[in-house]
Amino acid sequence: MSMDTAEQDEPSLEGGYDPEAVESRWQQRWIDADVYAYDGEEKQDPNTVYAIDTPPPTVSGSLHMGHLYGSTLQDFAARFQRMADGDVLFPFGYDDNGIASERLTEKELDIRHQDYERREFQNLCREVCQDYEAEFTEKMQALGTSIDWNNTYKTIEPRVQRISQLSFLDLYEKGREYRKKAPAIWCPECETAISQVEMEDEERGSHFNDIAFELVGDDAPREEFVISTTRPELIPACVSVFVHPDDEDNQDLVGETARIPIFGHEVPIIEDERVDMEKGSGVVMCCTFGDQNDIEWYQAHNLPLRVAIDESATMTDLAGDYEGMSTEEAREAIVEDLDDEGSLRDRWAITHAVQVHERCDTPVEFRVSKQWYVEILDHKDEYLEAGQEMDWYPEKMFTRYQHWIEGLEWDWLISRQRDSGIPFPVWYCEDCDHPVMADREELPVDPLSDDPPVDACPECGHDEFDPEEDVFDTWATSSLTPLINAGWDWDGENEEFTMDNPELYPFDLRPQGHDIISFWLFHTIVKCYEHTGEVPFDATMINGHVLDENREKMSKSRGNVVEPDAVLAEYPVDAVRFWAASAAVGDDFPYQEKDLTAGEKLLRKLWNASKLVDTLAPADPDEPADLEAIDRWLLAELDDAIGDLTAHFEDYEFAKARDRLRTFFWNTFCDDYLEIAKTREDNPSTQYALRTAHRTFLELWAPFLPHVTEEIWQAVYVNDDDLEASSIHVRDWPESQGHEADLEAGETAMEVISALRRYKSENQLPLNADLESVSVYGPVDGFEDAIQNVMHVQDLTVLEEQPEITTEVAKIDLDYSTLGPKFGSKVGEIDAGIESGDYEIDDDEGVLRVAGEELADDLFEVELERTYSGEGEMIETESAVVILE
Repeated sequence: MSMDTAEQDEPSLEGGYDPEAVESRWQQRWIDADVYAYDGEEKQDPNTVYAIDTPPPTVSGSLHMGHLYGSTLQDFAARFQRMADGDVLFPFGYDDNGIASERLTEKELDIRHQDYERREFQNLCREVCQDYEAEFTEKMQALGTSIDWNNTYKTIEPRVQRISQLSFLDLYEKGREYRKKAPAIWCPECETAISQVEMEDEERGSHFNDIAFELVGDDAPREEFVISTTRPELIPACVSVFVHPDDEDNQDLVGETARIPIFGHEVPIIEDERVDMEKGSGVVMCCTFGDQNDIEWYQAHNLPLRVAIDESATMTDLAGDYEGMSTEEAREAIVEDLDDEGSLRDRWAITHAVQVHERCDTPVEFRVSKQWYVEILDHKDEYLEAGQEMDWYPEKMFTRYQHWIEGLEWDWLISRQRDSGIPFPVWYCEDCDHPVMADREELPVDPLSDDPPVDACPECGHDEFDPEEDVFDTWATSSLTPLINAGWDWDGENEEFTMDNPELYPFDLRPQGHDIISFWLFHTIVKCYEHTGEVPFDATMINGHVLDENREKMSKSRGNVVEPDAVLAEYPVDAVRFWAASAAVGDDFPYQEKDLTAGEKLLRKLWNASKLVDTLAPADPDEPADLEAIDRWLLAELDDAIGDLTAHFEDYEFAKARDRLRTFFWNTFCDDYLEIAKTREDNPSTQYALRTAHRTFLELWAPFLPHVTEEIWQAVYVNDDDLEASSIHVRDWPESQGHEADLEAGETAMEVISALRRYKSENQLPLNADLESVSVYGPVDGFEDAIQNVMHVQDLTVLEEQPEITTEVAKIDLDYSTLGPKFGSKVGEIDAGIESGDYEIDDDEGVLRVAGEELADDLFEVELERTYSGEGEMIETESAVVILE
């Protein structure tokens, strides 16, 4: 293609398709013309608006294949719904809130957050994130997504901070939040409390250690007992020992006192049903804190608190000689000293599941500290019912949501000990610790920089206050995206919550990955349900992950990461979009270049077919009074395809829609009908069918292939510079036009025409060569003239009875890999029997009888050969038999 053609501004079918020039041009023109803008100024009918609650990506990360895939699926839904219903909100968010942005800013500016006042540091974070946000915007626009760039948000901008703080105040006043000193899950690496949802199990190597504990007192029933533990560094934090009430072997220990080895302090031995009798010796120590059981025992039995590990996983003064060591160092040192004093009875290596922080893979600890919680355990049934009210695509993903809720053991811990985040709008009385909440009208606030709304404590009258230093968990804000996008806010004059765009809520779709069902989806339902009493969206579309070509998860450590930039540099965006529709929603699927290559070929096919149609028919032919059979059949088939595609798009079955459309367009329209149309180019019926089908194909392909369809549409059918009104992407989705035809007969006729065309080609005959006599057995009623005229058949006969065809066994293939071990030396006799024809195939029982043996159908495969014994040459199609004489 010449540079003049590549650089031209006007769409044209001249030359070949140049995606590099076409795609970037349309991406910019769509943005400039606000083709995808949602007009929120006019209050609209909720039933005619389709709103997508899109996931905001973390701006500190680069675009990966998951972003590309997930965003494209969302765009399929947005583009279809825009054509089907007209009004779509497809917003975009930037997640620049939390520890990822904090670390990015420190790295980029070579600073420490501790050296800055929080508000000052947050401003630096926003400046750094802006560059990354611009890069994300550019890359998302280069994907051709139909995002409304007038509707964007950042998860830490002042408007969002206000909404997040309003959410906190509302839940607090509703009694759904509380602050207390309690055990919390703690990440020593990030030095912050985390919630249950941020933990995951990871298999790691460790050791079981059998440790002897002495009994105290002269009248003790025995001298010692043994416990097994993987965490000997917790021994200084031991506050009790537990035995199961049904453990007969250890009942003598209950009520006694044990002395802790090395450290020497004494603890009671108590019975409790939560002891796992099958684990180790059946006797367990309780340390504050090693796991969830320790916490439950601590609370249920009112045990003392012994803190041996600090916030950075370093041993405290309670650990005595081991103070200042890391937990790993202390573990080895304590085991060595236990061995020296004779208390270590055994030690062996194991592999077990360790709970780690999903962000940094650091094993978590459990620490007591004052934290803020959202109460959720008492509303688990309501959240489960809310999930049941939604439509799930695919439906199987609801089970993950259900299992998460059923397994919840903690309320939602929402406070984090960080500098980058949205502050709690709370101060505490310096004297009585009474919390003072910010006024709603003043939000957003930062207690570290702003004064409280009162001069004196309303509880005790004291006039000094301590600001809350913690910030919200990022999910406490991300869970508000439906309310953020709907413009939720407090109306102080009427003292009620309102929405700028109430028609958007509940949202129609929440698209997201299956890995954050327990993070984003669950917490959004919690927040929005508690604020509004409604489920925040009608449906959720859960996408899977992109794997490498060997179906392995992509990771930098494996070296198998496919970079989107590299893919987009080599393939057209529309080809990548074609690939994104290759798997059922919800399934993980491998990245395979053959799907991209197939997409490229389809673009060329659509382009070349469009050029051919342009030479065969005027752009807007009149509809004839009567359509001929073959043309009416094509349009009836098109109606059928429209029905299928509409249903597939409504059910988010993009792979089924893509494959159904490709098969009909490529095989039926291009390979068959266009070949017929070449011989009927002056026929008004064919011209009308051609143009109707072509227009419809462009509209049906538009959600999948937005760039090439826009280029063709504008080049052929539009004489209007108003792109906002003339774009193919704002046209109405095609509807069935009610064309009726015998679809089976038409399809069989097309098979016959294709078979005769192949016959001519194989015999080096011109396509317009006459065929003297052709007989057809198959349903072709009403299409006889089409077969005769298109393939120049002089005499066509439709047979009422099938020609005499003999079916014989051509070959029997044996599965020797299974046959050999099963029959041994008998295999030679079996081969000989088949070779001589001395065998019997029992179709009813599905067995082959040969050489005195019966072979099941999984051991052999029969190839049949059909022959015609009459005059002429036989050609078989899927639905017909064709005889040429």
